Amino acid sequence: MAISHAKSGEIIDVGPLGDALSSTKTSALLKSDEMELLRLVLPAGKTIAEHKAPGEITVHCLEGRIQFTALGATQELTTGRLLHLPAGEPHALHAIEDSSLLVTIVRRPSKT
Repeated sequence: MAISHAKSGEIIDVGPLGDALSSTKTSALLKSDEMELLRLVLPAGKTIAEHKAPGEITVHCLEGRIQFTALGATQELTTGRLLHLPAGEPHALHAIEDSSLLVTIVRRPSKT
């Protein structure tokens, strides 16, 4: 079954999940040639090992608390805070609390 992504001009609800946080799964919200948007849901204690994104990214904490490691430092990303990383920058995450993040990845269209 194909994943349904938002269409241009469609409103997407990225508000806090509240009580539904623990039962919600990560989902891709939008994918185009130039960007990808996803809601990343991490239960407390979950770790995402170091990895890289193909393009620049922003990570916006919608709710919860995350330890975010990048650029030689570990910082706490909390509700309402956002960070930016350049393309290809290694990073890792660890959920301190049940958390929901809005991740934007800038993609480069392939040249034909």
